[in-house]
Amino acid sequence: MDLTTAGILCILLLLVLMGTSLNIGLAFILSGFVTSMLLLGPKGVLSLLGQSAYFSVASPTWACIPLFILMGSFAARGGYAARAYNGVYALASGLKGSLAIATSFGCAVFGAISGSSIATTAIFGKMALPEMNRLGYDKSFSTGCIASAGTFASMIPPSFMMVIYALFTQQSVGKLFAAGVVPGILTAVAYAFLIVYRVRRNPALAPDRPRAAGVHDRTERWRHVWGMWPVIVIAFTVMGGLYAGFFTPTEAAAAGAVITLLFGWAQGTLRRLETVVAAMKESANTTAMLFLINVGALFYSRVLAITRVPTELSMLLDRLDVPPFVILLGVIVLMFLLGMIMVPIGIYALTLPIVFPILVSLGYDPIWFGVIALKMTEIGAITPPVGLNVYAMKGVIPKEDNISLEDIFRGIWPFCACEIVILFVLVMFPSLSTWLPELLLGN
Repeated sequence: MDLTTAGILCILLLLVLMGTSLNIGLAFILSGFVTSMLLLGPKGVLSLLGQSAYFSVASPTWACIPLFILMGSFAARGGYAARAYNGVYALASGLKGSLAIATSFGCAVFGAISGSSIATTAIFGKMALPEMNRLGYDKSFSTGCIASAGTFASMIPPSFMMVIYALFTQQSVGKLFAAGVVPGILTAVAYAFLIVYRVRRNPALAPDRPRAAGVHDRTERWRHVWGMWPVIVIAFTVMGGLYAGFFTPTEAAAAGAVITLLFGWAQGTLRRLETVVAAMKESANTTAMLFLINVGALFYSRVLAITRVPTELSMLLDRLDVPPFVILLGVIVLMFLLGMIMVPIGIYALTLPIVFPILVSLGYDPIWFGVIALKMTEIGAITPPVGLNVYAMKGVIPKEDNISLEDIFRGIWPFCACEIVILFVLVMFPSLSTWLPELLLGN
């Protein structure tokens, strides 16, 4: 079998296996295994799989992923999401759609110590949706807002998807973290303006009903705002220590996990041993699942590289007599379409070996493209049929609320349009992504 045919077979096998709902990590391994068996034989396959499994987790940078996951798990069980939500809600009180605005900015604040968009969506779904229902919010509007705002954790550092992008492309984790700050804040602000605009146009989306007792009391409001201080201290410790040169990414993640645990113990939310153990078990399960996907994705990308399909496609695109922007637009459209059917790590494994060298050779900044790739995973997390955040939102909705997947998907489209507008702004003004990394870490 010639290499090109093997490469096409490898891609088709992956798509077929994904269509059977097989775990994405196993789909990567199985499709790569069958293709490499045809090319290398049994000994070559086992050697390549063993090397991929080792080198995919042997890098010290990988160690920060389970630590960031552990920090997010401690934060979730320690009540930090509620602190962020209540504090922002106190500040937004009085605005039209204040609960939805509080959800958006609360997800942004909690994303600074979480890193997981699915976890953020599930937590805020449990916390914000009952209050939105009590105040008579439109169900599609409220669920769409929560599912969409949960994606902020993918962009706002520390994001383990940025770590994975860095490992696929050999870029600086610190620069990628810094690059996500301005786009993340910009998206949260855009959501707030969108919410205010939609509620003014259609007040039925967020009826102006009596709010929770104490919200209008100035002392009570500032008490909730002050309650966000542990979140701010944790985020400042992690990011400040990283950019001041005190920590490596792994050390920053470890420091964040320890401080989160200590704050939780001091405030009484993480004093029970079973709570801490449950958080650690949850982190271990998530890490095992993520590492299986990582091993499979890197094995698959190596097999695909052997077939030379990425190289041939790169040369083909490089020879096209079109402006660089057209190729960039094609990559964005491709990632948008793949986002509808694949998880982010799968998209990176399938596309980055092909498109990353091309875009860098065309003069595009690799850190800036990392932000664009992250933005595409945000959009993919809410678009059907595999919008993971939408399914996470559906999973925490009580049956008696009678909210269907169709209701949630209907509610996400205005926010999805907002994400596309922000994407356009980031493409047209790359300095929004590159200014802070250059300021903190230089060129």
